[in-house]
Amino acid sequence: MSIGNSPEDDRPSTDDDQPPVVREDDRPSIGCSLQQARADAGLTIDAVSTSTRVRVPIVQAIEQDDFSRCGGDVYARGHIRTLARAVGLDPAPLVAQYDAEHGARTAPSPVAPLFEAERIRPEPRRPNWTAAMVAAIVAVIGFAGFTLFNSGEGQSGKQVAEGPAPAKTSPKPAPTKPAPPAPDPSESAIAAVPQDKVTVKLTAVDDKSWISAKSANGKLLFDGLLLQGESKTFQDDERLDLILGNAGAIELFVNGKKLEDKFEPGQVERLSYSKGDPQAG
Repeated sequence: MSIGNSPEDDRPSTDDDQPPVVREDDRPSIGCSLQQARADAGLTIDAVSTSTRVRVPIVQAIEQDDFSRCGGDVYARGHIRTLARAVGLDPAPLVAQYDAEHGARTAPSPVAPLFEAERIRPEPRRPNWTAAMVAAIVAVIGFAGFTLFNSGEGQSGKQVAEGPAPAKTSPKPAPTKPAPPAPDPSESAIAAVPQDKVTVKLTAVDDKSWISAKSANGKLLFDGLLLQGESKTFQDDERLDLILGNAGAIELFVNGKKLEDKFEPGQVERLSYSKGDPQAG
């Protein structure tokens, strides 16, 4: 009988004998976190898409960690914030994780054209019948005034003595001022907004922003880049639907009232307004 350690004590240690190592990078991905939180909340992708107005293909792509359909880092961060709030998550850690994985930017990326899922071909512009009618009315009024002026001149002259009639000189027509151009309804001042319409004025104050505006019947009123310092005004009989690509740079007036909502730079906002006291839909 030998004295000492048994042969089993001389076996080299294996990885199974060591405690598991926990890595900091073993956290779930952004898409996995959003998908799990949605499932825990009992929400479907269609329900999340309806509440956030983010299209179903984009929600599916983000849950698969595919951010290529977002249109750039600015829009990707905006979608992450929107979806996180919808499923009950704090968006800040997810945005920080996105910056760590894709590279944080100190300045906002150039505003790209609105992602393909949201772009709609603009309809062909129709003739401005209002301006044509105003010009026609001004022309009729000018012709009527000119005719009355000539008839008054003919009746006021009286013959004093017989003799050769003086040579008649045709009166010079009174100069008429050109009619001022009809104001563009989309650029009219906010001060006197009509009560039977919904009026929204957008001004790019701090930076440029890509915006899209639709009427209640789905007609595209504007889809393009609003540079810093520029303004756009839109009107409709029932409702206006807006998409702001860089909402933090926009100042909003709705039905003559300035909104005090503070949006974050680079945040994507989808808003709807109707007549009366402004309430975002």
